[in-house]
Amino acid sequence: MLKRLAVLAAAFSFVPGLALAQGNPRGEAKVALGGKSVTIDYGRPSLKGRDMIAQAPVGMTWRMGADAATTLKTEADLMFGDQKVAAGSYRLSAKRVAEDQWHLLVSADQDPVAEVPLTLATLDEPVEMLTIELTEKDGTGHFALMWGKSALKATFTTK
Repeated sequence: MLKRLAVLAAAFSFVPGLALAQGNPRGEAKVALGGKSVTIDYGRPSLKGRDMIAQAPVGMTWRMGADAATTLKTEADLMFGDQKVAAGSYRLSAKRVAEDQWHLLVSADQDPVAEVPLTLATLDEPVEMLTIELTEKDGTGHFALMWGKSALKATFTTK
């Protein structure tokens, strides 16, 4: 019996796509706005000496993380400028639209919901592992994706 369990355990350790086989840790960014939760779940790859944001070609859509999709779950309707993202669950990605311009893409399944311009900023200290932060100041939500010497930022409110 123990031999069979050992064989099964060994077999499953080589099955592609199992969560245990993924090499990067997961991260979670969370903020409360108007008493409602906004959460982003994402993979956290390391740079390992690379400058990945600078290497992305114009026109490229990036999954924003590693191993699995980056997801947004919001209990509140959000407004990014004049673009509404209704309460629910979404997939996030980013697109480099020009040399120094990025957009945050919010999708439900494969359907685009919002394309939000991001502000590109240079960080004083490099960030080795991809980091997404959600913060609140004076009722406004702040999104920041930081990696290497770059930060991509946007603000949002609840509707």
